[in-house]
Amino acid sequence: MYALIDCNNFYASCERLFKPHLNGQPVVVLSNNDGCVIARSNEAKVLGIPMGAPAFEYKEIFERHNIQVFSSNYELYGDLSNRVMKILSEYSPESEIYSIDECFLRFSGFETYFDYKEMGLDMKTKVFKWVGIPVSVGFAESKALAKIANKIAKKFPNETQGVHIIDTEEKRIKALKWTKIEDVWGIGRQHTKRLKAINVNTAYQFTQLSDEWIRKNLTIQGLRLKKDLEGIASIQMEDVQDKKNIACTRSFEKMHNDMYNLSERVSTFAANLGEKLRKQNSHCNMISVFLMSNHFRQDLQQHRAFINIKTEFPTNSTLELNKLTQMALKSIYKEGVYYKKAGVIVSALTPADNQQLKFFGGESGKHITLMKVIDKTNKKVGGKIKFGQNDLGRKWKMRQEKLSPCYTTRFNDLLTINL
Repeated sequence: MYALIDCNNFYASCERLFKPHLNGQPVVVLSNNDGCVIARSNEAKVLGIPMGAPAFEYKEIFERHNIQVFSSNYELYGDLSNRVMKILSEYSPESEIYSIDECFLRFSGFETYFDYKEMGLDMKTKVFKWVGIPVSVGFAESKALAKIANKIAKKFPNETQGVHIIDTEEKRIKALKWTKIEDVWGIGRQHTKRLKAINVNTAYQFTQLSDEWIRKNLTIQGLRLKKDLEGIASIQMEDVQDKKNIACTRSFEKMHNDMYNLSERVSTFAANLGEKLRKQNSHCNMISVFLMSNHFRQDLQQHRAFINIKTEFPTNSTLELNKLTQMALKSIYKEGVYYKKAGVIVSALTPADNQQLKFFGGESGKHITLMKVIDKTNKKVGGKIKFGQNDLGRKWKMRQEKLSPCYTTRFNDLLTINL
């Protein structure tokens, strides 16, 4: 048996946790630089606020309906997510954190010892009591069915008490007939169009297709999904793995057309990525850099550029990464263009302790020792050591005009209780 535990309207719930007077009121959370809506409370959904709504276009609607608007506070959300996941991990030794607000649990050999309804209610009670975040729980014989069970629990909280179990063939078929094909886990927009074109509109109709057709049109992954929906567990639990590529991209608080500011940004991104590579004990063999102008400002010259550079040898040295990213930046920079966003991506990652050595060239031993000292020092003193092109007197920040305090991660933001 599998369980999927999903935090209800997670970002909005995090904001409400320390502002209980907002319970029952519409709440939305905005993306980086307060760009667009990325989370909505149920009340905001009822008012018709769509996901991805540009904040500047909906400003009047927010004010008219007294919708509470917050800048995304990932530091707070991440900490509360860790607390929730630690609680859930106590219920089973097999867990998979699927996203910041979702967790799969697998129960093998527990069937005769547990009442799943009682367990689900206990999860809800404990998480809400210990962290303050509401969750919904779905149980089923496979991960895909557990996803649907969770959706039913969330859609019908009064009937299910926030916990739904698909444990009979009758419940499975009823749930599949209720689930629209576009809501099936793993079915994207293109597959939805293809399936609807042949009158497949529900998850149940999807399971009635032949294995041959699905394998041909949706590959082996689609066939595994079909088996999962039939109650045959085919999508297995995944272990936490190192990332295959790492990106650091940011939209600027204001546009920049000078090389100095762009160079400083790219250098900072390279330092950030170098630290992440060393943390997961990886080297990169490819570096990508991109620049983007502001496509909302059609009155200005538009320019988008992207370049890949292959490293001469596997590396995680910030010095090497910075040298290559600066070369890449100079090759794609266009004078006179006002840029709004830039980014650096490292890819083709390989283990740092398993590389082909060279007679000439290769990673400098001095760099390896230096990076270890810098990482160790920065961990102790909070990132005080920077590199030459990083502006020591400037701390770049996103536009976060409606940012809430980091109540659980910063002493300065702890709640004050007046007696």
